[in-house]
Amino acid sequence: MTAGDEDQAPVVEPASDHAGEPDGFQRLWTPHRMVYIQGEGKPTGQGAGDGCPFCRIPSQDDEQGLVVARGTACFVVLNLYPYNPGHLMVVPYRHVADYRDLTEEETVEVARLSQTAMQVLTEVSAPHGFNLGLNQGAVAGAGIAAHLHQHVVPRWGGDANFLPVVARTKALPEILGDTRARLAAAWPT
Repeated sequence: MTAGDEDQAPVVEPASDHAGEPDGFQRLWTPHRMVYIQGEGKPTGQGAGDGCPFCRIPSQDDEQGLVVARGTACFVVLNLYPYNPGHLMVVPYRHVADYRDLTEEETVEVARLSQTAMQVLTEVSAPHGFNLGLNQGAVAGAGIAAHLHQHVVPRWGGDANFLPVVARTKALPEILGDTRARLAAAWPT
């Protein structure tokens, strides 16, 4: 999936349009999510040359890579499969999997950029709170375990509606390119 694919509008169809007994439920079809579910674009191994998207993104322009800000040791990028609008990740440029292996410079910059991300998201979107976290290893939920990344997820009261629970779908009110542009414009230089 490329950065432009997320703007495909989901298709809503009444249950009566399908074979079988109608159950009264509407269907919110999001076929573009199959790329994520099937793992397309995920690294094939542990090395930086194994198709790691976090190693590839810094060589792209900011709009194409959804990069919001670049630091010396790390960069800030929108999550291509966000939990909420504005879901950012702080990623070291260096391909490193374990938090304990970060250099002092990388550790400090992950923290500093996470703080700045929270400030910018507060100014742009006024969230009520944040989830911050590193998923260390695949068993801990890291989608790309080979390249460490810190999540900065803005949260609003009532944002965990029924869609993620029932339909495994998130309703995002803005396409990623527009979110990236708003956050990048507000990022301090």
